[in-house]
Amino acid sequence: MRADLIPGARFPDYKLTDHTATRRTLSELQGTDPLVLVLSRGGYCPKDRRQHEGLVQLHRELEVGYCRMVTISTDTIVETNEFRTGMGAHWPFLSDARRLVQQDLDIAEYTDPAHNPMIPHVIVLEPGLIIYKIYNGYWFFGRPTVEELRQDLRTVTKKCRPDWDITTPALKAAWEQNRKELFHPYGESYVHALSEQS
Repeated sequence: MRADLIPGARFPDYKLTDHTATRRTLSELQGTDPLVLVLSRGGYCPKDRRQHEGLVQLHRELEVGYCRMVTISTDTIVETNEFRTGMGAHWPFLSDARRLVQQDLDIAEYTDPAHNPMIPHVIVLEPGLIIYKIYNGYWFFGRPTVEELRQDLRTVTKKCRPDWDITTPALKAAWEQNRKELFHPYGESYVHALSEQS
């Protein structure tokens, strides 16, 4: 992974083709929510398939927790769609068949020249594509467990949601004063909500 991509840095806003052949940017897919970004070898890899089985269950929690997930692999669009469908996943899968992300991040898996995939990573991103945590998944147990991702998302959500603890007198007063920009999903954006607090 590139040396400049560390917690607190902004992750590149790649634009790739999704499983429906639509060009999408990561910032568009993230919106104002935390994002779990999965950089995958692809559907051919049994480790990646097993990982995604667990992520399918976690994604149901992300949907009700106002968080997002995106998978990027070096599969073609057809393979990307088959991988997503075969897993029963309902989040966007992006194809990096040209290895743009792989090369830009310097994560080519040189130990597998036959497939030329990227080294698997999971990156937890705060709103604005800000890196919170990076997991290197070359070895399967380097990948985060579902519980580790839950803990990461708890921390990130607590950090980015001004209304995390609505029992505070200040938030109750803000609600009564109709200052709904402090409450998710009423707020215009994460940045606006944070500026209101300072």
